[in-house]
Amino acid sequence: MIYKHRNKPQELTVFEILNKRIELSSKDKQYYFKLKKGYAGELLFDSLTEKLQCDCLILNDLLLEVNNTTFQIDTLLLIDGKIYIYEVKYFEGDYYYESNKFYKKPKHEVSNPFLQLDRSESLLSQLLRNHGFHHPIDASVVFNNPTFTLYQAPLNLRAILPTQIHNHMRALDETPSKINEKQKRIANLLVSLHITKSPYSKIPIYHYEQFRKGITCKICDSFSLSIEGRKCKCQKCGYQELVETAVLRAVKEFQTLFPDQKITTNVIFDWCKVVQSKERIRYILSKNFTLVGVHQWSYFK
Repeated sequence: MIYKHRNKPQELTVFEILNKRIELSSKDKQYYFKLKKGYAGELLFDSLTEKLQCDCLILNDLLLEVNNTTFQIDTLLLIDGKIYIYEVKYFEGDYYYESNKFYKKPKHEVSNPFLQLDRSESLLSQLLRNHGFHHPIDASVVFNNPTFTLYQAPLNLRAILPTQIHNHMRALDETPSKINEKQKRIANLLVSLHITKSPYSKIPIYHYEQFRKGITCKICDSFSLSIEGRKCKCQKCGYQELVETAVLRAVKEFQTLFPDQKITTNVIFDWCKVVQSKERIRYILSKNFTLVGVHQWSYFK
């Protein structure tokens, strides 16, 4: 049973818009692709945990704090009196483990995910003890990209490799289990303590003037849209959607980027660009939002 769903990180949503509308630095672009790949790996692992038939509680994407220290857990399972936590890594290519260090071949040292796992396990244990819970924790790093290979891994390394994932899920399903009230209390506690805004965000500073204005295609992200009656048509891939739907997508992007800025007809007209009529923009906004104020001070919310 999924007790806490995984939502797309706000940071990734912002980066997706930035990548379409401004020229990201190579460093920011690299970070964006890392976020995107990591989220894809987490969703892939979710597709497996969602199929579990055993009686369990699944909590995805927890950001918690204990003793003024924040830590993140990609996936947590409550099953049979035990807590399983998973650090999901969608690494691709050849890696090796040597002297407690983690390398990508030929010899590029990368951040050791097992140190991150140890930290999360220790902090979670502290948090639970602070609230009177003393459940055993089983912690693993899941490498779920099918192209991933790990050389020189010791037998006691807390890793689940691509070829081991399905057997691990089968073993969980075969575990006799029954969720009890104590486990539900733990789940409720963790959800209540979840921090919604990450302190780790690396979104670059940006300004309205930097952005390419216009509505992008929902399918291919092209700015090559034309208005044909009630519909927008992409000149690149041919996808069509209602003008109203396309404008509302653009408004949502604007709100994501500038949450403190008021939504006005003039602002959205400039942001959308391709819609040539302010009256049409105003009609769409008035139909989907509430008008506040009058004349030049009016805006929509």
